[in-house]
Amino acid sequence: MKIDRGGPAAAKSGKRERLVAAASRVLHEQGVEKTTLADIARVADVPVGNVYYYFKTKDQLVEAAIEAHAQGLRAVTAHLDQLPSPQERLKALLGGWTEQRELAARYGCPFGTLSSELGKRTDGLDHATAAVMRLLVDWVEQQFRTMGRDDPHDLAITLVATYQGISLLTNTFRDPELMTSQIHRLEEWIDSLA
Repeated sequence: MKIDRGGPAAAKSGKRERLVAAASRVLHEQGVEKTTLADIARVADVPVGNVYYYFKTKDQLVEAAIEAHAQGLRAVTAHLDQLPSPQERLKALLGGWTEQRELAARYGCPFGTLSSELGKRTDGLDHATAAVMRLLVDWVEQQFRTMGRDDPHDLAITLVATYQGISLLTNTFRDPELMTSQIHRLEEWIDSLA
């Protein structure tokens, strides 16, 4: 999934949208526990007192960031669905992940790291991240099903789990080229399944 890093478009949007975009960015860079509302407000260029007008708690802002990831994933998969074959769609998804290799080397997968951190909680945010990850797995599964595979769920889990592992190692070793080489292996794997 591609993360909105709060570029020029975010600067022109409303305060709530800027806060959500900033939350996605800061949560990725610092993690949930280290992030404060003041950190997010600063990045969003919103006075910290205004944050409470839109979000009463940090968890509400985290939940909005999770929903922003879901919306971003839906937009990406809708765009990919326009490609003619499931192999092309899957490989384009991988290509998008490869484009974010520098970001992954620095901070890990934007959504995987958030899911991992929130997965340790039992306050509902763990279920919210699982629901978004399920969107990704379901979409990948549909691509393998369209390819005529009789094991689409297992293949989808393999692809997503492999990417998450690649992201972790890319971040651990701070080596963006690790992402490039391993994504290339996944592309070859997809071709072998056709």
